[in-house]
Amino acid sequence: MIFLPIAFILFTIGWIIKVKKVTWLISGFNTASKEKQKQYDIEKLCKYFGNFLFILASVYLFWGIILLFLPQFTDLIIWCGFICSFITIVVGMIYLNAGNKLKK
Repeated sequence: MIFLPIAFILFTIGWIIKVKKVTWLISGFNTASKEKQKQYDIEKLCKYFGNFLFILASVYLFWGIILLFLPQFTDLIIWCGFICSFITIVVGMIYLNAGNKLKK
């Protein structure tokens, strides 16, 4: 049951970042110097992180729904859910750091 609240939180934070352009929620960007922050395109950065959090929330939502319908496989579903979320995070971070997609 842990997947559904996490999905809701990630979706909410993704919406706040993507729609409201709240960049202080993006770790590393909020602590960077003003010169470093000016190198990034805020629109692209917020769009990317918002979409990334929507995808991650979808992964958690999917596994939460499966857990509701197949409670007899709880351990297997939890492990698969965490592995899929880990893979999603790693792929998202590689995509973010490959090249200068988010710089002006």
